[in-house]
Amino acid sequence: MKFSCAQSTLLKALNIVSKAVTSRTTIPILKGILIRVTEEGSVIMSASDLDISIEDRFETIEYEPGEVVVQAKLFGDIVRKLPSDIIYMEENDGNFNIRCSSSEFNIVGSSADEFPSMNIDDYDERITFDRDILKDMIRKTVFAASADESRGVITGVLFEIRNGNFNMVALDGFRMAVAREKFESAYDQDLIIPARTLMEVSKIISESGLEKTSIDVLLSDKRAVFIIGDIKVAVRLLSGDYIDYENILPKDSQIRVTINRSDLIDAVERASLLSRAGKNNLIRVNIGEKILVITSESEEGKGREEVMISKDGKDLAIGFNSKYFEDPLKYIDDETVTLLFNTPVSPCIIKPVEGSSFEYLVLPVRLLGN
Repeated sequence: MKFSCAQSTLLKALNIVSKAVTSRTTIPILKGILIRVTEEGSVIMSASDLDISIEDRFETIEYEPGEVVVQAKLFGDIVRKLPSDIIYMEENDGNFNIRCSSSEFNIVGSSADEFPSMNIDDYDERITFDRDILKDMIRKTVFAASADESRGVITGVLFEIRNGNFNMVALDGFRMAVAREKFESAYDQDLIIPARTLMEVSKIISESGLEKTSIDVLLSDKRAVFIIGDIKVAVRLLSGDYIDYENILPKDSQIRVTINRSDLIDAVERASLLSRAGKNNLIRVNIGEKILVITSESEEGKGREEVMISKDGKDLAIGFNSKYFEDPLKYIDDETVTLLFNTPVSPCIIKPVEGSSFEYLVLPVRLLGN
């Protein structure tokens, strides 16, 4: 096997597929990257940790077909240090030679026989998503999934396709994020994709330089493959029934607050400086007639912030973990948002002023006396 390409071309593909390399595995072959040169002159680079597999492809001119697995970290370190020039690579009997300008390396390669295969012929359904919509919906939800690997399906993000709608849902027991878009599909489908791998998919969409406005997703019972231009990302689906999130969302509200998002997030960020100092992240939110007051205190002092609001309903005092209350606000693009409340011990809902393109639920922290 041999081929040549620009250092920048190889480095771009390497940076993409390296996202699937893990150092925690006890399976030696998974610490490597598979390099395969096809009969047609395509170079395919692959990596896998069994939960996520990534494949990227580029073309070469001078080549001989074949395949080899190289140690990912060493190969990556070498390529990143090489000059911006043409790299010539050749494999003979397990020896992988790398030449570029005045540099030359010989590293040990391994047989590709045991490397996991990404066979897209095994997938019998295809869904096509708008690239920008998919990326935005991932951004608006993935942060709310549980990071505790023992929590099962809520470490993933629900893809719910039904009745002409596409909903993405993530929750961790303290907050919930829902993003919604219109979506025409010939069939209903529920998928649960691990949040960690979905974040990598989002990064790859950003880094791919993809000119196409659509992304295809191939589906089987246990896996999904995102096709992002020349890049394929296969992810393991989580099995099980997702929580009935619609029944968690309050059906009505007694208090409705309209507020400038930027003003609110700035106030929460400043108030949380003292809440974090107290190591409890607690902020107190007092909703008056025209002003929302955020207070925090610790042994190091007290803080107070005021934000102008428009309100329907009674006054309310309620407490929140500042991080959980602040996080959704970072991912909303709207200038103005609506906050919905009922009691000091019931959830807060954050929604757009009009429509239902997103919905965030944040559980309160019980205040003394409530």
